[in-house]
Amino acid sequence: MGSMVDLCINMALSDFYSEHTNYQTRLQLHTKDAKSLLEANFAVLDLLKNEEVHGILGLQTATEDKFLAELGGKVHVPVISFTARSSTLPYSQNRYFIRTIPDDVYQAQALAAICQEFNWSEAVILYEDTESGIQFLSHLNKAFQESDIEIAYMSAITVSSEDNRILKELKKLMAKQPRVFLVHTNPSLGHRLFFLAKKAGMMSEGYAWIITYYLSNFLSSMDFIARDSMEGVLGIRPYVSWSKKLDSFQERWKRNMVLKNWTGSVRDLSIHGLWLYDTIHFLATAAEKIGLVNSSLLYGNTSKIGTDTTNLKISAFGPRLLKKLSRTKFKGLSGEFQLINGQLTPSALEIFNIIGNGERTVGFWTLDKGITRELNSTGEPTHTTPTKNLKNVMWPGDSVTRPNSGALPATVKLRVGVPVKHGFTEFVNVKIDAATNRTLATGFSIDIFLAALQLLPFPTKYVFCRYNDSKNSNWSYDDMLHEIPDQVFDIVVGDTTIWAPRADYVDFSLPYSEPGVVLVVKNKKPLDMWIFVKPLRWDLWLTIIIACILMGIVLRILEHRVPNTNEESVRPRRERLQLTYWSPITALAFPERNMVANTWSVIVLVFWLFMASILMQSYTANLSAILTVDQLNFAFSEDYYVGYQEGSFMRSFLKEQLHINESRLKKYSSVEEYHEGMSRGSQRGGIDAIFDEIPYMKIFLKKYDSQYRIVGPTYPTDGFGFAFPIGSNLTAQFSKAILAVTQGRNMTSIERNNFGPGYSSQEPLSSTISQQTSSLTLYDFGGLFIIVASVTLFALFCSETSVGRKFISLTAQYGQKSFCFLSSKFHSTRNDDEEIHASVPDTGATSGEGGDAIVFGGNPSGNEEENYDPGQNNEGASAEDREVKTDSTEERNSMAHS
Repeated sequence: MGSMVDLCINMALSDFYSEHTNYQTRLQLHTKDAKSLLEANFAVLDLLKNEEVHGILGLQTATEDKFLAELGGKVHVPVISFTARSSTLPYSQNRYFIRTIPDDVYQAQALAAICQEFNWSEAVILYEDTESGIQFLSHLNKAFQESDIEIAYMSAITVSSEDNRILKELKKLMAKQPRVFLVHTNPSLGHRLFFLAKKAGMMSEGYAWIITYYLSNFLSSMDFIARDSMEGVLGIRPYVSWSKKLDSFQERWKRNMVLKNWTGSVRDLSIHGLWLYDTIHFLATAAEKIGLVNSSLLYGNTSKIGTDTTNLKISAFGPRLLKKLSRTKFKGLSGEFQLINGQLTPSALEIFNIIGNGERTVGFWTLDKGITRELNSTGEPTHTTPTKNLKNVMWPGDSVTRPNSGALPATVKLRVGVPVKHGFTEFVNVKIDAATNRTLATGFSIDIFLAALQLLPFPTKYVFCRYNDSKNSNWSYDDMLHEIPDQVFDIVVGDTTIWAPRADYVDFSLPYSEPGVVLVVKNKKPLDMWIFVKPLRWDLWLTIIIACILMGIVLRILEHRVPNTNEESVRPRRERLQLTYWSPITALAFPERNMVANTWSVIVLVFWLFMASILMQSYTANLSAILTVDQLNFAFSEDYYVGYQEGSFMRSFLKEQLHINESRLKKYSSVEEYHEGMSRGSQRGGIDAIFDEIPYMKIFLKKYDSQYRIVGPTYPTDGFGFAFPIGSNLTAQFSKAILAVTQGRNMTSIERNNFGPGYSSQEPLSSTISQQTSSLTLYDFGGLFIIVASVTLFALFCSETSVGRKFISLTAQYGQKSFCFLSSKFHSTRNDDEEIHASVPDTGATSGEGGDAIVFGGNPSGNEEENYDPGQNNEGASAEDREVKTDSTEERNSMAHS
């Protein structure tokens, strides 16, 4: 490489100034030979201090880049590299670090496009374990993620690795069964790698290999053995269009190489030589644009570097050179040459296929158009690109069949691990054939597995291997899954939950069941015999009762001022006044016009009815909610125990994510055990809640229906899936098959065969539970019936028994005395002409218009009513008798009116 660089620089300087003899400026070259990183750093310091250079051009490693970039920025000297494929620092922080080579990010995008072109979903990356190799890997990983391509495995190989170690790594990869490999190494390591790959049998039919231009740029330096081992390899490299100038330069380069007796390993000119040649022209053109500069203006201040006591001069010419470089553009041997953000603009990449000792171009990649088959004379994609973008490729093993990224052997033999369960055998039910001692398995999970086998693109043989033979109650699915990396099982089939902590040691297929964990509690509605009281709190009930009493008193006061006109004489004044006490309540059920007569009483009663209507509607709504809505009254406390399924991940889930004390957890293995524990409750050694996954709880709720209910949120999980070794190609194949099974027409029959009719994983959980209606019972409203019955019995007691009538009579007399006392105090504030007298109508009401009348404060015996005849003349009767008879008549008419 060094010999090629020296020859290209000298030829570039000679060619440029022979073409531009009139230029006033000349580039003067100062060379230093450095064989190590330390020597390179000292050489740069020596060039800056003693030679007083205004630019540094050279081969830099990633470690050198950091030092030279910082040094160049400090002394304002451009540092130019034609080999640094990427930079660890952004251009804004390293404006004096220039790369006349495209960035690796474009190469990574081209590799991702090739994988998409061949429908490869994954690839194995073999890269050189250097800092530049790690930088390239970061670019490649990002490009693959954007293209939905998975890096199945990454293997770092050092230059000093022995052949045995490399061969061991290749055989390890063969066991993982990948088929697409991407190689990013230097030429010497790449030659050894392909020779060993062919020795291991990995350069045969069914494999695909791709190389980056870190290796493809130096294919001409390979010997016959290394070249032969790369038969069928696909590679990419920067595209250089043919020109007469390029052809002439290559002939002169070969002639100069012979004349100088060059003994280097590089036999042909590489793209790096062309980039270097164009870089010299680039620098010479920029220097000429600056023109002649007075030597006194070449430097500014001095700068102290580290602990060195010698100061370095700060170049005043470097910033001007940097500015001209960013504005210079020309067409060189390698193509269009222009800098953007301190790096060479990307050109098209050539995709080629190694066939024998030659190469065949199969297509191109450009940043704007992606993959195309042809380019025109200007290096742009043709407009007549056929549907198939790349030409036919000859793959390893002289095969023309495109390899699959997940290719598998002709027949796959699987050791299928299945759990021996105590309960929920609807999913997995393991039995042992007594005659052959062969393990047999049935259930929903097994049916999904068998249906998926029929859809795989390759034949499969399997044997069931049972786990938990002794039916140990302390077994767990996690222990069973650890048998996969221990190579006891090739696959685990069962109701195994896809859970993040398990992904550290196994891969999962797509789920075939509903995801989620739910909480199940007893379906106890908050009903009792006093349910009708619960819509309102005690303070509101008390306020309503007090408001009714106060409203009755207010209406009694307002009605006391109303005269007893002929229109209102149908009801005795005294009874009407007493009735106003009950008007706030009776008006709700028996709204009568003659209940109140005062206008202000009507206004007060209207607002009271408005408020009462709102209270009634609110009461009805709240009672409806209590009777129909399931409310979560369950809360975790020290008095509650929670059940979970034996062997499942729920124990860790409840402890780590829901922070439930382990002492409050109890394990169960079947639907019946769950029901028994819930029936006992925490107070009798059972549980008050169950945490488990939706498929299990569907079976539980389907059997016990309305006795239990789902409360709270659904906690996310990914459902049941099959487990595989990490990196296994079977994962993707089974995932595709499972997707076809779960969305196929046979899914319903599989569910019906295992769970019975009515179960469907496609329906939400809410549609499979609470199939029966929880009807209200007599006990739910027992308190209301007790109140009504008590009032009825009390009324019968007071009306139909002598003791009751006597009690009412005494109560009425006491009430009249109290009322008279209050009335006398009230009347003392009024004038005599404002007294109200009851008038007797000239004609009585027609008899027989009403039924029985309720007399407030009257004679309990009712004798006055029996002796009074509304059709007779009562003029001779006393005033007291007339008043009683009038009251009786008014009462009859009032009740008839009602």
